Amino acid sequence: MTTFAGLLGQEQAIELLSQAIEQNRVAPAYLFTGAAGIGRSLAAERFIELLFSTRTRDVTTLRHRIQQRNHPDLLWVEPTYLHQGKRLSASEAAAQGLKRKSAPQIRLEQIREISQFLGRPPLEAVRSIVVLEQAETMAEPAANGLLKTLEEPGQATLILIAPSGEALLPTLVSRCQRIPFQRLTPENLAHVLQATGHGEILNHADVLAVAQGSPGSAIVHFNQLQAIPPDLLQSLAHPPRTTRAALELARQIDKTLDTEAQLWLIDYLQQTYWKLAPCLSSALLLQCLEKARQALLSYVQPRLVWEVTLMAIGSDR
Repeated sequence: MTTFAGLLGQEQAIELLSQAIEQNRVAPAYLFTGAAGIGRSLAAERFIELLFSTRTRDVTTLRHRIQQRNHPDLLWVEPTYLHQGKRLSASEAAAQGLKRKSAPQIRLEQIREISQFLGRPPLEAVRSIVVLEQAETMAEPAANGLLKTLEEPGQATLILIAPSGEALLPTLVSRCQRIPFQRLTPENLAHVLQATGHGEILNHADVLAVAQGSPGSAIVHFNQLQAIPPDLLQSLAHPPRTTRAALELARQIDKTLDTEAQLWLIDYLQQTYWKLAPCLSSALLLQCLEKARQALLSYVQPRLVWEVTLMAIGSDR
């Protein structure tokens, strides 16, 4: 369908969603799986446009309303931070210049709001739609609360977006029709970056290597790279040689970067240090950095995480 024009490299997903519309067999719940930044959210927008377009002829206005998340029959749920008792999305937190000490998550209160939203019939469309971005960030109470909604969604369809089925509770996955999304080929990746005005990224091989076929990730990595102080990046070009150097680096990272930037830094260091494989134990390297990622996501004190990680990596040289 022409509605999906611009969604490159996702032929299987487009076929599955198009067939659901054409055969009038729209599932109560979908799980869009795949890496971040490869078109899952765009596909959700286009799918919703098809579902809603039967009630309107003004497709341009409809698309704009979906993109702006202001259609009365659409609830788009994103992970949030808590700041002074108020929930903030990642974009809202960034706009306020907040240094985020923990990763965002979909909270139980947001799941309750989904139940309230679905408690009324759709106002303009034939069904209500709920999208949960980064559904893997749900804590277990929120996931269990969503399970009750998935069992009886009513006149609605839910779309969960996550990197994989393994990132969610099996009971949630079992109630969703899975729609797989693939990483883009180098040609499609280049086309998307050029089309979105980010062609300069194609000159940064390190960024493309970290992105691994994801235009969205390439843009995020490039922006993060520009935002991190050059002296800090220079200090991290090689693992620290001494305990003192590791402790000082950990202090700088904790002082300079918020949690989101620190999680990005782990991806960057995995790629950077991987090139030093002849000098490092690759298995230990990946293990240390993955442990650091999980510790940060579990709200362990960041400075301590980096002290332990950098000393462990440096000791293996």
